[in-house]
Amino acid sequence: MKHPTYTIPSREEILGIFRQAGSPLDSGAVARALQVDPEAEGVLTRRLNAMERDGQIRANASGEYQLTDHSSFVSGRVSAHRDGFGFVIPDEGGDDLFLPDKEMQKVLHGDRVLARVIGTDRRGRPEGTIVEVVERANTHIIGRLLQEDGVWKVAPEDKRIGQDILLAGRPDKAKAGQVVSVELVEQPSRFKQPTGRIVEVLGELDDPGMEIEIAVRKFGVPHVFSAAALKQANKLPNEVRDIDLGERVDLRDVPLVTIDGADARDFDDAVYCEPVKIGRTRGYRLLVAIADVSNYVKPGDPLDDDAIERSTSVYFPRRVIPMLPEKLSNGLCSLNPAVDRLTLVCDMVVSLEGEVGAYQFYPAVMHSAARLTYDEVATILGNTQGPEAGRRPGIVPHLLHLNEVFRALLKARQERGAIDFETTETYIVSNAMGKIEKILPRTRNDAHRLIEECMLAANVCAADFLIRHDQPSTFRIHAVPTEEKLNQLRTFLKQAGLNLGGGTTPQARDYAELMQRIKERPDATLLQTMLLRSMQQAVYSPDNVGHFGLAYEHYAHFTSPIRRYPDLLTHRAIKAVLKGKKYEPTGIDLSKLNTTLSNSARKQAAKDKLEGRQKDPKDLTIWDALGVHCSANERRADEASRDVENWLKCYYMQDKLGEEFTGVISGVTPFGIFVQLNELFVEGLVHISGLGTGDYFQYDEARHELRSDRTGKAFKLTDQVTVQVARVDLESRKIDLVLAQPAQEKAALPAPLERARALAQEALTQKEPKESRRRKRNRNKNKGNREQNPVADEALTWPIPVDAEETSDEEVTASDESPDDVVFVPPSRSSRRRKARAQRAEAARAAEAGNAGASAPAAADVPPPPPPAVEPPVAAPVEAALVQAEPAPAPKKKRAAKRVAEEAAAPLQEPALAPAPAPVPEPAAAPAEQAPKKKRAAKKAPQDAAVLAPEPAPEPVAAPAAPAAPAEPAPKKKRAAKQAPQEAAAPAPVPAPEPAPAEPAPKKKRAAKPAALEVPAAEPAPAEPAPKKKRASSKPAEPAAQAVVTAPAKKPAAKKAVAKKAAAKKAAPKAK
Repeated sequence: MKHPTYTIPSREEILGIFRQAGSPLDSGAVARALQVDPEAEGVLTRRLNAMERDGQIRANASGEYQLTDHSSFVSGRVSAHRDGFGFVIPDEGGDDLFLPDKEMQKVLHGDRVLARVIGTDRRGRPEGTIVEVVERANTHIIGRLLQEDGVWKVAPEDKRIGQDILLAGRPDKAKAGQVVSVELVEQPSRFKQPTGRIVEVLGELDDPGMEIEIAVRKFGVPHVFSAAALKQANKLPNEVRDIDLGERVDLRDVPLVTIDGADARDFDDAVYCEPVKIGRTRGYRLLVAIADVSNYVKPGDPLDDDAIERSTSVYFPRRVIPMLPEKLSNGLCSLNPAVDRLTLVCDMVVSLEGEVGAYQFYPAVMHSAARLTYDEVATILGNTQGPEAGRRPGIVPHLLHLNEVFRALLKARQERGAIDFETTETYIVSNAMGKIEKILPRTRNDAHRLIEECMLAANVCAADFLIRHDQPSTFRIHAVPTEEKLNQLRTFLKQAGLNLGGGTTPQARDYAELMQRIKERPDATLLQTMLLRSMQQAVYSPDNVGHFGLAYEHYAHFTSPIRRYPDLLTHRAIKAVLKGKKYEPTGIDLSKLNTTLSNSARKQAAKDKLEGRQKDPKDLTIWDALGVHCSANERRADEASRDVENWLKCYYMQDKLGEEFTGVISGVTPFGIFVQLNELFVEGLVHISGLGTGDYFQYDEARHELRSDRTGKAFKLTDQVTVQVARVDLESRKIDLVLAQPAQEKAALPAPLERARALAQEALTQKEPKESRRRKRNRNKNKGNREQNPVADEALTWPIPVDAEETSDEEVTASDESPDDVVFVPPSRSSRRRKARAQRAEAARAAEAGNAGASAPAAADVPPPPPPAVEPPVAAPVEAALVQAEPAPAPKKKRAAKRVAEEAAAPLQEPALAPAPAPVPEPAAAPAEQAPKKKRAAKKAPQDAAVLAPEPAPEPVAAPAAPAAPAEPAPKKKRAAKQAPQEAAAPAPVPAPEPAPAEPAPKKKRAAKPAALEVPAAEPAPAEPAPKKKRASSKPAEPAAQAVVTAPAKKPAAKKAVAKKAAAKKAAPKAK
């Protein structure tokens, strides 16, 4: 069942009824006033109850509604911040209302809302909650298409829109990562994200010109003409017809010329000058002819509707979005050379002192004599006999007359006291792909100033003409500086030893005189910047308050109707006056006008309201609305152009990361300094955290500087600094800079090799923390899968080489000249295993060599090996450890190193010649893999060998006797290994014995199943199985009976050991 739908008045409309009534109303009276259908009165009642709940209205004892305190409600537009919060910018001025994140989920940037003040935030700012969204500002949003967890959405390019747009369904042709335009089908709410559908696929982000496509949609710049406007433009003629001339003055015989930039395509003004007599003195007749756009664009036409919506042409690098279709802007209305064009002319008489004595306006037709550029005119004026002048001999005299009137107007400007700020403008040179090739400063020459002064004179005459005839219009006004700005400026100037004249109401002349005084000062640039920042922004308004900066009482824009809508309004007003009529714009939908005020305009409106000077809403005219609309769209165009330029500059700086540049501080804020690079004319931010390590900087608003509390170092406007490009963010159009380090600080930094050595040495000397048993088991179990820090791991498990000659360069590299200059190169896992196998094989060969002799030498007869030529920084070779009085430290982690050390010590112990005071049970045969598990005994093996080596050999034992067979100590008796070093020091020194009869030396078998160590006895004692108890016996074994626990060997080595064991058994009876 379908429910009936009714059109319910908005809360703003209901509040308007209560304001008009001025007394309490019941729901019926509200319904009648708003002409609500009787069927919808129940819905209206529910809305009134909701408004009462939200505090907008309240019910009295009679059940009637009336307004609550107006001061708790604020109407305005939402200004969102990229961090999620936002503000309500009040329509009537006053303080902004803070909106937290949860409130911003209901709206998007630019929405018009009604909010209620609920208190203050932690910073003391008034905080509010949104009561109603009065108007939605966003219908289309530009962004990049993304797919996350199977959900398609669009991330807005405008970071002030902090919510992603969910797509209703799958995209048809668009691909992830492309730039798309979505139409919102559902606006955001408290618990729901906005939803949209793709209406346009623009392409990839790095496509040529994509930055412009993004900017025009991001800032809402109209860039597509309506079909009706294009249809009307196509109906217009391509050239001026005789029927269009009418009563126009024919100036086609006057050599009017256009002077514009080399890249200009629309020419709205032409000039001509000739000398005349003014009474008994000389003067000049100056003609300024402006394209008569109003002849083709009539009020209420589709062309006019589109022109109002745009209000101005928008200029980007390599592209212009015109206010009018190109047929008019570049064709029919443009004052192109050698063609007839309709114009509105300001004909002036200028004295030698630059004063305009008389002027008149009239429609005319002209024929441009030449299209000149600024550089061309400057060259001709600089050398009238040069090649440029030779190519245009007919216009050189007229250019000289223009130069003379320019000098006269410039003299009047100085007498008037107009402010002339010297600023550097730049322009971008683009490549074929539309990206920046270079950024160059735009040089202003006398030709620029000549045209500027001629246009100013015509604009002043237009404003004066309208004032004289009491014709409303949109004047170009520049208000005097605010009291707040003046106080800040005077405080700053006082610290510099300067003073601004004029008292509490300084004039432009006072500014100009101060600028002349500071011209030669070293801080002139800083002072000029501060003077400029104390000014207000110029806007359009029907209230003529003059132009402060130019020192004019009346000023209006008249000279550019092709690209500015206020100029078109001025033309219509002048032509109406010429016909004896009054002009007032009609047929304009006020709801479609942009009513966003600038910050300065809002503050001025709030001040006027407090002082009782605010206009009554009934007195506001269409001219007020058009003034606000044109001012807002002018700012919109500037923001879009600046956004594109910033994107191009960021793209240009991407390949300059890490490079250093010199620059000047162009801005100081509480969070850092902005630096404009001298050579590139690119601006970036040095965050306050990067101004000094450990410093705390205080922001001085009066001095416009950041000063360190600890060092006193200050950063202020126009200071020269050297910075390094640290980061470039294309999405946010920001460049992050850091202060470059001085040369002496760079020299003090350690070289990369020295830092590596320091890290390696620190790892080598680091003490290994004690491991728990569980952690040790897990480490052994997952040894093959564990990834370890190579430097720390190798430093703690340095392999112990057997021979000095086998010490590898892979493990240690030493310098004879500088023994401390050690470079640690950690070996790989495979190289360590190969090294361990080689060392075990060498130990086996050494044992075999000992068995091959006729008699075994005593332990004391074995000379100690020479010390190694190179010693590792962690542990010395085993040979070096044998001559030490104390045992060398054993490696702690890698088992390969343990086995190498144990096998290396085995041939030097000669257990067959040592007496065995008590037989120790021999362990039963066990798989070779059990040997590494005897952790505590294995760790002590190298230490025991180091203690036994210097001991003198005991008395030889007679071969025919039946001595007790020396057996290996049980591998599981861990405590025995601990007691071994103490027992070794107990026996008294014994004289060296006579050489024993030749008999085969005992050999340590390396097989898969290790056999017991044998001696050349006639009746070998049978080996007894090792006891199962883990603790060692109370009587520890003698040092000579210390067993060497060997690591498991490969199968070929095991077969070889079995063969040698059989040969040894056959040789035993012969020896007996």
